[in-house]
Amino acid sequence: MMLRSLSLVVIWCVSLFGCSHLREDREVLFQTSTINALFEGVYDGDITFKELKNHGDFGIGTFNELDGEMIGLENKFYQIKADGEVYPVDEGMKTPFAVVTFFESDKTVLIDKSVDCRQMEQYIDNLLPTRNIFYAVKIEGDFTYIKTRSVPRQNKPYPRLIEAVKNQPTFEFHNVKGTIGGFWLPDYMKGINVPGYHFHFITDDRKAGGHLLDCKVKEVRIEIDYTPLFYMILPGNDEFYKTDLKEEKQKELEKVEK
Repeated sequence: MMLRSLSLVVIWCVSLFGCSHLREDREVLFQTSTINALFEGVYDGDITFKELKNHGDFGIGTFNELDGEMIGLENKFYQIKADGEVYPVDEGMKTPFAVVTFFESDKTVLIDKSVDCRQMEQYIDNLLPTRNIFYAVKIEGDFTYIKTRSVPRQNKPYPRLIEAVKNQPTFEFHNVKGTIGGFWLPDYMKGINVPGYHFHFITDDRKAGGHLLDCKVKEVRIEIDYTPLFYMILPGNDEFYKTDLKEEKQKELEKVEK
């Protein structure tokens, strides 16, 4: 039986952003489904990429059947399949899990020295005015080293995510230009999304990329978009409604993300 989609809307406004002047249509983190549902193998969603564009021009996610990694930049969505290559996204394709926003930089900084991913994240940590809202982060420039992964398309009956990624292919890039895109989310988002940083990568020529596993920066520009509003739509299918989402999955999350 097909059930009608439900939505969760969190309208959260803090004085840092001037609530009376907040443009709610631009300052929203829009999400489809939950990370825990994805962990349990809910790999088919209702939202098309045509619909997703109405909610953001920047973001990350995946595709129905878990067919690769998604990154959205400048109002274009890209699919990075298990071969590591980038494919165009048809507007009729659907996603079981995606996070997007309209990217408008609130802070821009430059890094012109060699740092690894962890050092870069620590640097960004010090730029965040509060750890209680959401941030979209875009990092563009030159990288000495990038390591990514993607996931192969799954067949029903779908395995849980921890099983699906066991044979995931990884890809390494040296002295490459490209863009890291993604989000920093607070700890209270556990079960809903990935707390902390979650990044995808794509090369400047838009030919390769994937879920970011490791990096070494050479010279980059970091842009941060402060985002105080959250809107989530839940899938309207039996797979989601019958899935048990009570279990804590933080340990599995750490294995899958890294």
